Amino acid sequence: MKNWLTRIGFFGLLIILWEVVARLEIWPGYIFPSFTSVLASMWYGFADGSYPLAILISLRRLAVGYGISLLLGITLGLFVGRIPIVQKTVGSVILGLQALPSVCWLPLALLWFGLSEKAIIFVVIMGAVLSISLSTADGIRNTPPLFLQAAKTMGAAGFQLYSRVILPAALPSIVSGMKLGWSFAWRSLMAGELLYYGGMASLGHLLTMGRELNDMAQVISVMLMIVLIGLLVDFLVFAPVEVRIRERWGLHTSR
Repeated sequence: MKNWLTRIGFFGLLIILWEVVARLEIWPGYIFPSFTSVLASMWYGFADGSYPLAILISLRRLAVGYGISLLLGITLGLFVGRIPIVQKTVGSVILGLQALPSVCWLPLALLWFGLSEKAIIFVVIMGAVLSISLSTADGIRNTPPLFLQAAKTMGAAGFQLYSRVILPAALPSIVSGMKLGWSFAWRSLMAGELLYYGGMASLGHLLTMGRELNDMAQVISVMLMIVLIGLLVDFLVFAPVEVRIRERWGLHTSR
């Protein structure tokens, strides 16, 4: 309760400061809107159904791209983490591409797939799959040798060794990679939607329309929605999983 009160008080002060600065009219309202005008824009967006539709469209794209990223990333990570020749070859390529910002994949996606859903999903995949692969490979490589020796002594081999020893030991790193991949995928999705919206009112489309209409209240309200969705996913999905893993490994601490 104390932690929540601290957070609520902090964000309350930020909102009050925001409103005061806006009412001082240091900048015009179309450049720096007040918090109340942003809330009004958000209310209208939900009232006319444009915000719920935009959220569903963006989350659908994210689910497809992120799901493919999980499948590819964990599979690649297993191979890179366990096979030395793959680590020296494919692992080096993944490590090098990880330094490339995901927005840099946009020109290539547009050339390959054109202005389409496939281009956006491709950017989402490339934004997430590399971090998931690297984290999975690190977790596999950092499996304590004692665990492997004990498992082999008790007759574990092949798939059983992976499912009972290697993957559980690497799970903290895999979950960290999944969380990092989610954040990269979310950012990549927004970057892709800012360039293409295909006539559908995605969150990126609403951002673009707000900019073209010089409606800064709409722009900031959509930005707040993007932040809130990210926080909700972390709080409802990743935080419980991380707590469960820390408890399993005896590392649980209060958030």
